Amino acid sequence: MTSLIACSLLFLVATVASAQDAEYSTKEGTIRKANVGGYMITQREKVDESYNAGYSMYAAAWPLLREYPGRSFQSGLFGTWMHPQYDGPLPVEKLYTDIEGGLGWWRDTEYATTTPKFIMGGVQLNFAGWANGPGAGRGRDWSDPKGKYGVAQLSPWLLWPPDGLNLKQGTSGELFGSGYLPLPLTEPKTTTAGEAVSTGNQCWTLFLNTGNFKGPVAFFTPYFWTQASVEDPRLNGLFLDQRPSEPNKAFQMETQHIHSYEATDSNGQTYARMAPTQYPVGPDGNSDLLHRLMVYKKEALWDAVEAWFAGGDPVDGIINVEHATMQKFNKGVRSNWKFYGEHIPKNKRALMNITSYMDANVTDSATLRVRWEGDLITKRKTNGHILITLPEYYKMENSSEDDIGQWVAVAPKEVPSETGLHEVSFNRAEDDRSSLTYVTPEEEESSWKNPGPAAGPFKTKLGDGSTLTYYWYRFADQPALLNADMSKAAREEMQRRVELLHKHWKKDQEYLPPPLIGELADIDPALIVSPPAGMEVGYVPIVTRQGLE
Repeated sequence: MTSLIACSLLFLVATVASAQDAEYSTKEGTIRKANVGGYMITQREKVDESYNAGYSMYAAAWPLLREYPGRSFQSGLFGTWMHPQYDGPLPVEKLYTDIEGGLGWWRDTEYATTTPKFIMGGVQLNFAGWANGPGAGRGRDWSDPKGKYGVAQLSPWLLWPPDGLNLKQGTSGELFGSGYLPLPLTEPKTTTAGEAVSTGNQCWTLFLNTGNFKGPVAFFTPYFWTQASVEDPRLNGLFLDQRPSEPNKAFQMETQHIHSYEATDSNGQTYARMAPTQYPVGPDGNSDLLHRLMVYKKEALWDAVEAWFAGGDPVDGIINVEHATMQKFNKGVRSNWKFYGEHIPKNKRALMNITSYMDANVTDSATLRVRWEGDLITKRKTNGHILITLPEYYKMENSSEDDIGQWVAVAPKEVPSETGLHEVSFNRAEDDRSSLTYVTPEEEESSWKNPGPAAGPFKTKLGDGSTLTYYWYRFADQPALLNADMSKAAREEMQRRVELLHKHWKKDQEYLPPPLIGELADIDPALIVSPPAGMEVGYVPIVTRQGLE
């Protein structure tokens, strides 16, 4: 990947990037820049492999860092990877493809705040391209889209910014409900891009459950997956357009880069300090981080919708939980957070002793829950929310010269002033570049202009400071579908089906099974829109520009 950002909260490489690692001298001594990274890994029971038609979950959304430190910061909150389910050996040695995405911050987030954003994170074969939402994907070059046409807008009520879906500013521990289920919006076909390669009709659709929006938002076009099969027919039928989903997924919090510093005192003892990192807690002192992991069979939604599209009775879209099961948590969370830096050899990267102040035994079957303990945990209340801050200071402890050792949390007063660590700043870097503007193609012959929108432009300003410009397109005429290897007849049939959805599925009814605890997070209210008069059915809003005004 050209950057570890655009694809998702997942960096999926063997080492953590440390390009900005360096050292500098202060009047107290030499300080080395580093970063904290790693995974917090949940423990779960396995479910039956027949639950292979998607999933949903509720993840806590909160400001991981007290203040946004600049573009090198990258971390996800708790999320997952949904891979295709296979029933035999694969014809190639390396075949990586999935839907990952989730809540977090990435290095190409142009308008970041302490509040996380959400991206879809569909990955084409071995990261050849990825799609983060309608009009959002790998890179900025529209002549080589690499996934930027991979997601089609479905909802007539919700805007999708290319920088990621904004949550309401100040979100701090509320639950963000999301999941993917396939919808039969198209018909299968035996020829793709002129080649004897099949494309399935599974349109993996993002469903949300938030405080102010509920329901389907957007979907991956089947062609997004099968482009790789056109280039290598051995891969025919191996992607999510046709394959079921793997139900037993990993659920982890993946962190790539939290700023930190290290210094060694005159006695040769090494200390470290990381940027103030925080977690939300409830009145009981616990953090509810991940909740109600559900997996589905096709009977939960697909079968009834398929019959409806074929002329049957309308379907309300509420997922039938009789064909679902909950993936239960086991107690315990495994963490491999470490301090990374160019000055630290790979075989000398020691673990942080997070388990000394994190107790996961309060977890129950439905909720990943941890409790923070000890005198080094600090607590503050802001905007009605309670946040705890993890210990900032650590001391390297070795039991022998050959022992890698571990980083043990210590009080600030235990760190000698000569290290200079008390004086370092984690403020946003002064040399952090200006935010770039997202702009879609403006040529008259482009799919953005021909046949073009039906209404607009319109504008709305988001809580992150950016302004969106958007237009209303007839659903079948949106750019993603004009670049999805579909005939006009196929797009018109999809238009018919989506008009049925727009007439019967509303933004304020329950679709996903609701949470059993807590409050739901809100989406930035500026993203919720109403169609112009006469365009209530069969039209969708598409963002064409995001920038500062």
